Amino acid sequence: MFVRLNGFNMHYEDHGTGIPLLFLHGFLLSGAMWEPQVAALSDIARVLTPDLRGHGASDAPPGAYSMDLLAEDCHSLLNALGIQPPVVLCGLSMGGYTSFAYYRRYPHEVAAMILTATRASDDSPEAKAKRDEAIRIAEQVGPSAVVDIWLSKMMSPKTYANNPALVERWREIMERTPVTGIVGALMGMRDRPDSRPLLNQIKVPTLIIHGADDQLIPIQEAEAMHIGIVGSQMEVLPDAGHMPNLEQAELFNRLVRDFLRALKK
Repeated sequence: MFVRLNGFNMHYEDHGTGIPLLFLHGFLLSGAMWEPQVAALSDIARVLTPDLRGHGASDAPPGAYSMDLLAEDCHSLLNALGIQPPVVLCGLSMGGYTSFAYYRRYPHEVAAMILTATRASDDSPEAKAKRDEAIRIAEQVGPSAVVDIWLSKMMSPKTYANNPALVERWREIMERTPVTGIVGALMGMRDRPDSRPLLNQIKVPTLIIHGADDQLIPIQEAEAMHIGIVGSQMEVLPDAGHMPNLEQAELFNRLVRDFLRALKK
């Protein structure tokens, strides 16, 4: 399904009934990464899986995609669908950065947060330089070269060895990301604000999920969020890297289901 908002066409899927559960994917990915969650959780939640601008089947307008801009796109989507807050946000990596931006803008419209394979800290100077280099590669060589850099570290070593079909499926999906989408997202992530000062202001139930084998974001970042968000719950998934919802889908789904059930008590 598509909806026109904020000057571009956003693709999204909408399944189930119950509390709105908005899944926000990571860089180079799409809402399709949440297929196991749609199948497992749409009986207890209204599961929404948009393709963020520049990704999946959504348009890729030129310019920087700030995390505030991505958050505003998501807010506009909910308004367009007539969905009443509060909503549960589940963001992975860049989707987590977007979740922080959403909470800063609309704290009273968030019922709970699920922060997956993400971090609150901003980019270091070294990380910013790597973003700039990736932008140069995308513009001069194309999407495949950027995908080669990211995909080599996206999953657990065990996933690469035992589930090559999953790796290749996502290589194909990631390589469809247009250059304007890659550049816009890289610029937005590079320039995103430090969300660590926000952590002690988060007053909603929060579940932090991290892969034990995440090669892109150290587990210490998840631990720092856990310490900073009072009352948060942290779960580390074994044999999972930066895509724990796919690499350990059954365990991930069970944790989210239990978390959602607890919200109703």
